[in-house]
Amino acid sequence: MRVLILGAGGHGMAVCEAARDAGFAVAGFLDARAPLPDVLGLPVLGTEAAHDGGPLLIAIGANAARLAAAERLGAPLPVLRHPSAVLARSARLAEGAVVMPRAVLGAAAEVGRLALVNTGAILEHEVVLEEGAHVAPGAVVCGAARVGRAAVIGAAAVLAPGVRVGAGAVVGAGAAVLADVPPGGRVGGVPARPLG
Repeated sequence: MRVLILGAGGHGMAVCEAARDAGFAVAGFLDARAPLPDVLGLPVLGTEAAHDGGPLLIAIGANAARLAAAERLGAPLPVLRHPSAVLARSARLAEGAVVMPRAVLGAAAEVGRLALVNTGAILEHEVVLEEGAHVAPGAVVCGAARVGRAAVIGAAAVLAPGVRVGAGAVVGAGAAVLADVPPGGRVGGVPARPLG
């Protein structure tokens, strides 16, 4: 499948490499900062205005911005699953979901629209990752936990089984989350506590 990538920064490069590994034909990048030099040997074709209406991988790291771009452009949003990722047969990926190298999704795990499971992250059985959420590299989300819309789980953080992280919340890198996090909350530490 031929795709364009929206976002020519670091996350865009990671998505490009994963897409090539998964067999996508990446035609180039779109970026608000265009004109830019080539990225990974591919052209930056312009801003969003240059979108041709075809399939688009949205490689914007900021969750809210990624969701907003999808709404503006209305493009087809293919699923990107790196071939080294391990998914249970019952795991489900919604449109625009991105699963990066060596990620693991357990039985009945659900990854929502435009959600991102980053490199080496683990979503255990029955985990729900809602629309636009991001589980950063090396994080572990234990069984039946739920990550709300556009929430962020920081690198190497761990969510205990059944924990709920509310919409727009941020869990700091390396945190151990043993209790629910309210919508918009910010927690960090071991065990995780609210951050000022």
